[in-house]
Amino acid sequence: MLSSFSVVYQQKPIRISALAIFFFGFTGAATSPYMSLIGIQELGLSDALYSLLIFAAAVINVSASVTAGIVADRLGNFRAPMLLAALFGIVGFGMVYLMPTALVFAVATLLFIPVFGATNSLIFANVRAVASGMSARDLIAVNSAIRAVLSASWVLVPGLVGFALAGGPSMLPAFLAASLACFVCLMLFWFGIDRKPPALDPGRVHHSFFRSVRDIGSRHVLPRLLAISLISSMLHANGTILPLIVTGKAGGTPADVGVIVGIVAFLEIIFILFWGWVEVRTSTVITMGVAALIYCAYLVFLGLADSPLDVYMLTLISALGAAGIIAIPITYLQNLIADRAGLGSSLIAVNIFISGGLASLLFALGTSLSDYAGTAMISALAGFCGVGLLWFLDRPWSKAAQDQGAA
Repeated sequence: MLSSFSVVYQQKPIRISALAIFFFGFTGAATSPYMSLIGIQELGLSDALYSLLIFAAAVINVSASVTAGIVADRLGNFRAPMLLAALFGIVGFGMVYLMPTALVFAVATLLFIPVFGATNSLIFANVRAVASGMSARDLIAVNSAIRAVLSASWVLVPGLVGFALAGGPSMLPAFLAASLACFVCLMLFWFGIDRKPPALDPGRVHHSFFRSVRDIGSRHVLPRLLAISLISSMLHANGTILPLIVTGKAGGTPADVGVIVGIVAFLEIIFILFWGWVEVRTSTVITMGVAALIYCAYLVFLGLADSPLDVYMLTLISALGAAGIIAIPITYLQNLIADRAGLGSSLIAVNIFISGGLASLLFALGTSLSDYAGTAMISALAGFCGVGLLWFLDRPWSKAAQDQGAA
């Protein structure tokens, strides 16, 4: 654990990226719990309009992430796109706080905030570019540490914001806090990221925008991206199913849901670093498969839970599996397009988008065929299929795969 953070601390650009990812996480952790509350209850959006808005925002976010990655690759530097994304965040969150109307909320949610969301993949792309000369072991350690910092923001911030705003007339000040966090990101990028682009490799090839987009759909990338998305969809499905099972079949309360989610989020920070340690001693594909199978088992047991105590007992296995699914795919997805840090890292956003869509389909299928418990098991089956597809494509126990994982 300490060695992961020591690698981060040794290089200034990576230290800056770690700080920036914390404040990026701050924005989501401060506002996400209250988005629907503000949009629907305070500003009067209908449920259908809000759902459409959120879906469109997801499409814009993944489009912005891919575009920013392609542009950054062509520039040979991530500073300018990161600064622009931070400005979008300052304006987007700030305008909701200053002008809380349905129209302003829609514009911010549909345009400014999704573009700011591209900061996530840009930070990981910048880390990848800076760490290009590192060993595979150190790169995995860096990605694990950066992802752990992002998780830490989601552990610390919701409780602090909720405590600060408890009893207030509105949760809108959370958007002011998010805007200020975006401003911190802007300052970090302005003063901490090198203005001068690195010297370009003479053999570097500048791919066109549409050629780069086609690369995401190539036979090498797309099936593997689908496998990772099937695995990641379990996390999205659990986010919907867990509260329904806890407060329904298990007979718990909303307070139990909050405590369980908090425990899992805290444990994830430790387990993210643990999986990084395991990954460098085996291979990315094996480690990811094992973590996903653990989470499959968790979803099956969640479906069988019939008391709050059962779900509390599952927090350890839930956090262990979730930590691997959260952290391990970062390096794997980047390696799918290894020669372009921006485009490769944009696959992180593409994975989030596809896995979220798959989870919605699984929830609709599961609830039409069964109850919430059955839906949890169907989601586990989807994750199991993802592991099977991944292992079929990459043959993790072949000698070539073992050599590549150790490289």
